[in-house]
Amino acid sequence: MNTQERSIIKDISLAPEGHLKIGWVNAHMPVLNHIREQFEKEQPFKGLKVAISLHLEAKTAYLAKVVQAGGAQVAICGSNPLSTQDDVCAALVEDGITVFAKYNPEPEEYKDLLIKTLETEPDLIIDDGGDLVSILHSERKDLLKNVRGGAEETTTGILRLKAMEKEAQLQFPMMAVNDAFCKYLFDNRYGTGQSVWDGINRTTNLVVAGKTVVVCGYGWCGKGVAMRAKGLGANVVVTEVDAIKGVEAYMDGFAVMSMTEAAKVGDFFVTVTGNRDVIRGEHYEVMKDGAILSNAGHFDVEVNKPELDALSVSKRTVRRNIEEYQLKDGRKFYLIAEGRLVNLAAGDGHPAEIMDMTFALQAMSLKYVNDNYQAIGKKVVNVPYELDEQVARFKLESLGVSIDKLSSEQQAYLDSWTEH
Repeated sequence: MNTQERSIIKDISLAPEGHLKIGWVNAHMPVLNHIREQFEKEQPFKGLKVAISLHLEAKTAYLAKVVQAGGAQVAICGSNPLSTQDDVCAALVEDGITVFAKYNPEPEEYKDLLIKTLETEPDLIIDDGGDLVSILHSERKDLLKNVRGGAEETTTGILRLKAMEKEAQLQFPMMAVNDAFCKYLFDNRYGTGQSVWDGINRTTNLVVAGKTVVVCGYGWCGKGVAMRAKGLGANVVVTEVDAIKGVEAYMDGFAVMSMTEAAKVGDFFVTVTGNRDVIRGEHYEVMKDGAILSNAGHFDVEVNKPELDALSVSKRTVRRNIEEYQLKDGRKFYLIAEGRLVNLAAGDGHPAEIMDMTFALQAMSLKYVNDNYQAIGKKVVNVPYELDEQVARFKLESLGVSIDKLSSEQQAYLDSWTEH
């Protein structure tokens, strides 16, 4: 059975547009191109099966092709029902990759597509949010036997993995790619910062300058969202539960207040915490008419939709990816992309040059875990610094930028405790 016969996608005839999208990002991902050349020569995944669950758009597709170039049989599914691009799926199938993904499937079908990806019996996994790993350790333990290890993309997934490790439930090693320098310093900050506002702006077509933007959470993603909002001319308010991050946001020049107070003044709200019920009933009670709600966390639980439904007398779609909720007192709130990841469900995700570094880390981490899975054991481990530094060097080379190198005397000085 060929990949087209095995795959579950919307329409294979959409492939030409998907090939164009993949070709565009390929031309803007020099670090991943460098790694692809290495993989083609070394064949690190020859004879192995790799299952990937990521936001299935063009940049992810190119990562899948790089892993395939390393000798792997690749099966891929989406990590969010609204971020899958059907034309990209079709193009991947034509390129010999098995795809189980469609845009906006029903919840039951979405989960079934995840399971079908695992039923290819992978040796290695790339996960985003921890769904593949969770299913393997709960409903489909029968598929654990071949898995050597994998790599996790995002904060939410790593939190789930560490909880599993703490309870001694994790059955194979996972690389915490999200915690690597070349991930959170650039992807989380600059990638999220730009792509969130790409998604909001293209969806709403409203001005940001002069408005009050409430950013819920001041981790690396929140820092990027706040920085870009400031650049667009917004008055930025940050909410936090971490006192240190609260001080940091204050010193960065942003107003810091509780969510209860912020809810009264916000025009745009962006949740980016990785936690649930960040915006909830008590906040809806005091929000201004016309407030626009969005989420940039992995799961659609940060904006509490059941409580918003309960307070509303009507709900309707007023623009693509915007639902209007009208409350009993006449106020209207607008929720973007059903509260799912706004930068992917209502946009194209991070810029290609940013994902170039992140997906280079994914590819190199996958090779690392395959080479070392027995020694690592059943735990979550950080990406080795040398891999992080190598990706950064590849990036600088692609930009034509050179940096200095320590002399032997300088290195000896740093290593000594007697010569200072």
